Parts: sequence; structure tokens; C-alpha cells
Amino acid sequence: MEFKFTPENLEKIKDILKKYPTKKSAIMPVLYLGQEQNGWISTEVMTEIASILEITDEEVLGVVTFYTMFFEKPMGKNHLQVCTNVSCMLRGGYDIYNHVKEELGIDNMEVTEDGNFSLEEVECMGSCGTAPMIAVNEDYYENLNKEKVNEIIESLKNKS
Repeated sequence: MEFKFTPENLEKIKDILKKYPTKKSAIMPVLYLGQEQNGWISTEVMTEIASILEITDEEVLGVVTFYTMFFEKPMGKNHLQVCTNVSCMLRGGYDIYNHVKEELGIDNMEVTEDGNFSLEEVECMGSCGTAPMIAVNEDYYENLNKEKVNEIIESLKNKS
């Protein structure tokens, strides 16, 4: 399946490229734009980005596989990232993670059958002072307990 950026996103890429000294330097925001359009970073997305930035597919793959914010497979409409690093762990991060797994019936990097939720255990999301925390797509939820997590999940189910 071929991937091409929309005309609107190609205009955004032109604006992004103006901010960087070389095309290769723009790889992160262009990848993010590709993921936003496609839902994940497929081989076709990587090939298109490599072509636009005039770099190799392998250079794009190296960035995609290094950063956890890029998905190499389709994720749920609501991607929940639960931090289990030190601060979150000490304040119940694993309890929250295991609770989400149980509530959604999925494991790490899995997607619910309806495609509404996916789950990822992550290291640090920089919210140590307000641990434990989860991110749902781009939104952070902090100072959590199981009850608050249930409220978040229910509110997301109701939006579907």
C-alpha cells in the first residue's frame, strides 16, 4: 500500500524544513506528521519520508526504532502509556499498569478488539513530582489511583 502525504501535510513539511539547516535534521517532526496522518509508521511512510528528506530508509528506521513515541504497528484510538520508572514505581505505577491491563484485557503493545485502546509500559515521561501518571495520546494524567484511572477509561469509552 503506497503512502503519500496529503497536500496540506506537504505544505507543513515545507514549513518544517525552513526551520532546520539540513533536511535530515527535520526527521523527528516529519515522522510525527507521518504518524499523525497514517496512524503509525509503516515501511511505506518511512520510504516516503526518506525520499522527501533525501536520506536512506535505514536512517529513518533508526530513528523510528530508537524513540518510543513512534509506532511500528497500528495502535488504538486511545493509546495509554503507563509510566513504571522509579518515581512512578515507588508511588504505585505497577499497580496502575496492572490495573489498566486487567480493565482493558490487553497486555503491553496490544490493542483491544474494537481498536479503541492500546497499552504501553513506558520508562520516564518526566512527571516524577506528580507520579504515578499515564498519558492518553497527548494528554497527561497525574497523581493517579485506580479509581481515577477507571474514570479516565470510562470517559474514553463514552467518547467512542
